[in-house]
Amino acid sequence: MTEFLDESVWVSREDTHRIRVDSFCAPHLARRRAGRPHPVWDFLFTYYSLRPRQLRCWHPGFGVVLGGAAARRYLGRAGYGEVAGGVTVTAEHLGARADTVGFVAGLLHATAGRPARLNCFGLHEWAMVYRSPDTRHDGVPLRLGHAGTDAVVESMSLRCSHFDAYRFFSEAAVGRNVESLTRDRQLDTEQPGCLHAAMDLYKWAYKLAPLVASDLVLECLELAADARLLDMRASPYDLRGYGFEAIAVETPAGRAEYVRAQQDIADRAASLRATLAARCDALRIALDTDGAATVRVGFADLTHG
Repeated sequence: MTEFLDESVWVSREDTHRIRVDSFCAPHLARRRAGRPHPVWDFLFTYYSLRPRQLRCWHPGFGVVLGGAAARRYLGRAGYGEVAGGVTVTAEHLGARADTVGFVAGLLHATAGRPARLNCFGLHEWAMVYRSPDTRHDGVPLRLGHAGTDAVVESMSLRCSHFDAYRFFSEAAVGRNVESLTRDRQLDTEQPGCLHAAMDLYKWAYKLAPLVASDLVLECLELAADARLLDMRASPYDLRGYGFEAIAVETPAGRAEYVRAQQDIADRAASLRATLAARCDALRIALDTDGAATVRVGFADLTHG
């Protein structure tokens, strides 16, 4: 059963979404206009490819029909088509995204099926500058200098499990990781305690748009922002000039603080991962024409539950 939204209902949700996005993005846009880079927050708009103007576009998710004359403006957006009673994301668009839906579902379930490991202490950022004259953030000093940073890396094991962090390791650091990571083995190595796996929930949510509702995309973005802040506070960079105190993971007290914060991020990520995985599973069922009629009811619940 398809869910129909009256124009007054969905326009109100659309407006609320845009206000929420504009509030989140305003500081970034102001810095960009002023030409002032930020070592913490720019990551959310550069490494992750979704631009603020794209984030502002509200999507109800697959299985929801937007009623009223205003819904016709959605016909200019990719994936939408006209049906009896309004405009909706089409089954044809879902079919075209089947491979992406399947990959994301497989990765989310594989990650959730492993125990969380909380013993990396955020050293991936340290490994990226290990024995390297360069840093990834121009103008931001290393707290302990190059020699001190190298000494921290050499004093502990590197236990990175996330390929997209590992691939930025310096050449000298690659061999120090407890395992060699590859893109092909991503489904075998990602685990739910990883900060970057939590941040990437945002990526997977927006890559599935407009099949996934925008409320979930924003929840994942807010989690990604909190995970990014923890990531950088535990990094080798001195961010006091930006108002952030370091979590000194080179000390026992700092490592304990990091693990507590990492556990909180992992707990929040587990809930969002389960929600996104469930929506992917419902999309996969909807791809089966035999089950399409029975899946429509579930989609309304999954999109707005």
